[in-house]
Amino acid sequence: MVNGFSISGTAADRKTMLHDILDEVELTRYEIGKAALDERVLAAMAKVPRERFVGAYDRYRAFANGPLPIGYGQTISQPYIVALMSDLLEPRPDSIVLEVGTGSGYQSAVLAELVQQVYSIEIIGALASSANERLQELGYGNVTVRHGDGYHGWPEHAPFDGIIVTAAAPHIPPPLVEQLKPGGRLVIPVGEPGGVQQLMLVEKRGDGSVSSRSILMVAFVPLTRSQP
Repeated sequence: MVNGFSISGTAADRKTMLHDILDEVELTRYEIGKAALDERVLAAMAKVPRERFVGAYDRYRAFANGPLPIGYGQTISQPYIVALMSDLLEPRPDSIVLEVGTGSGYQSAVLAELVQQVYSIEIIGALASSANERLQELGYGNVTVRHGDGYHGWPEHAPFDGIIVTAAAPHIPPPLVEQLKPGGRLVIPVGEPGGVQQLMLVEKRGDGSVSSRSILMVAFVPLTRSQP
């Protein structure tokens, strides 16, 4: 048990991962504006089998608090960042969430433990296909994966209670802001590849006005767009 959360599977590794997340929260508490993450988020992190979302050659370090390559120039984010971004969405059991950048499906699975439905868009066809297969094998029937350019969101299922972007965009995409419900939240890394990137929290108020603030500095792969 770690802070009351049950840990299954590779128990020692998962316990270490949760302790690393808690340590990172303590180190960044003034930047992120909180001393603890939602207990539901931590429980989801403890439950999702992270080792199933990395390559076989990387499974021995699946629970290390750092990103790992998943092919095609993409990565699976470090556990702390996955937990923090999930927490910043303030997910509810009845939330409908959009994810831009499915990758291996790990962030999708964590969100699936927290919300009613996840719609996820991945621009790399092979990753979209393998992530969808993996998520279905693991029983995440509340995740729908689509191959496409996530910059424009998924209008057919909008508006969303929350939107999470797992790659750095040079700016906040207006279509994603438009597809937020009043009261909704968008969490997105913004910045250029190799330059300064900020994890941004965008909130749409009840009257439709929008506010944004920087949470902390991050390093993400760039958001890939379809060629015109």
